[in-house]
Amino acid sequence: MDQKKIGAFMKNLRKEKGITQETLAQTLGVSNRTVSRWETGFNMPDLDLLIELADYFGVEIKEILDGERKSETMNKEMEETVLKVADYSNHEKQRLAKRMCGMFILGTICFIIYLVLDATDLINTPTWMAVGDMSLGGAFGIMICGILYTSGLMARFSAFKRRLLKRQ
Repeated sequence: MDQKKIGAFMKNLRKEKGITQETLAQTLGVSNRTVSRWETGFNMPDLDLLIELADYFGVEIKEILDGERKSETMNKEMEETVLKVADYSNHEKQRLAKRMCGMFILGTICFIIYLVLDATDLINTPTWMAVGDMSLGGAFGIMICGILYTSGLMARFSAFKRRLLKRQ
C-alpha cells in the first residue's frame, strides 16, 4: 500500500469536488492538519473515516486504497467486513480511552495524597514518609504507563512478548 499514492489520489478527489482541506476537515469532523497529513501520505484515515471518504467522494474504498480509479465495484461482503473492522477499531480506541482516564484519575489521587502529606508535614514521620514515597512513586509509575500506552509502545511490547513466547 503506497500512502503517498493514496494521499495524492485523495487530494485529486478533493480538488475534483472543488473543496478546500478545511471544508473536508469540517465535513469529516477532523482537523485541517489531519487532512493535510493524509494528502501528503504521512498518515492514513481510520477505517470509519475511509468509509465516509468513499461515500463523500463517490468512489469505492478499494479505489482509495489502490490510489486510483477502478471500474470494478466493491463486493457488499467486503464492505460489511470493513465496517466490522472499523467498529472493532473504534471499540478498541474507546477501551484505551477509558483505561487512560482511569489511570489519570488514579495517578492524580496518588499525587494529591503526596501533596497533602507534604503540606501537613506528616511526610517527616517514618510511617507517613513511606506512604508519601509510595504515593509519589505510584503517580510517576502511572504517568510512565500512560506515556507507553498513548505512544503505542505498550502494544509493541505486547507483540514482542507474544513473538518470544511462540518461539519457546
